[in-house]
Amino acid sequence: MDEPGPQGKATIRGLLAEYGLRPNQSYGQNFLVDPNVIRRIVRLADLSSASNVVEIGGGTGTLTGALAATGARVVVYEIDAGLVRVLEDSVGDLPNVEIRHEDAAQADMADVLADGPWSLVANLPYNVGTGIVLDALRHAPDIDRMVIMVQREVADRLLAGPGSRSYGIPSVVTALHASGSVAFTAPPSVFYPTPSVDSTVVELVRHPAPDGAERAVEFATVAFGQRRKMLRRSLAGIIPDTVPVLERCGIDPTARPEDLSPDDFVAIAVEVGA
Repeated sequence: MDEPGPQGKATIRGLLAEYGLRPNQSYGQNFLVDPNVIRRIVRLADLSSASNVVEIGGGTGTLTGALAATGARVVVYEIDAGLVRVLEDSVGDLPNVEIRHEDAAQADMADVLADGPWSLVANLPYNVGTGIVLDALRHAPDIDRMVIMVQREVADRLLAGPGSRSYGIPSVVTALHASGSVAFTAPPSVFYPTPSVDSTVVELVRHPAPDGAERAVEFATVAFGQRRKMLRRSLAGIIPDTVPVLERCGIDPTARPEDLSPDDFVAIAVEVGA
């Protein structure tokens, strides 16, 4: 079977109608309908027949087919049973495609993707995209690269630096595990249905996490959960002798979490564990 080409808006709307489906807001479905954007994502992913790639939210298979055309092994997750039927008919006969009818947000990808390295290439569902990225960074080490389409505000949160309004837990986790950059931004018109926000393709390349990274995320989670409080107060419940610990790390106890870099949270984790 020949790999299908990228699907345009008319094709995707026709497929959905044929199978009696419509975009499901509860699954965050916004289908990418611009073939040029699909091709651009695949070029950026830089895949070959030696590559392993996982896609989250296969939809009607337009990106899946383009990924498969590179010769890469493709594992595609899709939670929607109706769309699994579409995928089975559109790309299910391709020998290098495996369709998994699962909720990727609940799946143990570290177990499934244990023979890496893998690339995660996806137009991520709007409602679970951030969680999937952070879980993959923290718990699926065989995924060493991501090329992901997310809402622009999600991209901002993933890549923000200290002091930024967008800086928070996603920024800390991303910086501890990967180097990230914006590849390009896409307007709402490249999706069906048309969302109210721009979307951004982000590239993340994994690097070794520092010792204490997971503990650092725990401390950052507590601190950002009480964002308006000074660290000497927000961390007092989990760090004995909070002020001396912070001072030994060179951190002002009256600082707030957005003032700390990811490395500062690591320093706290190392100090507490010392």
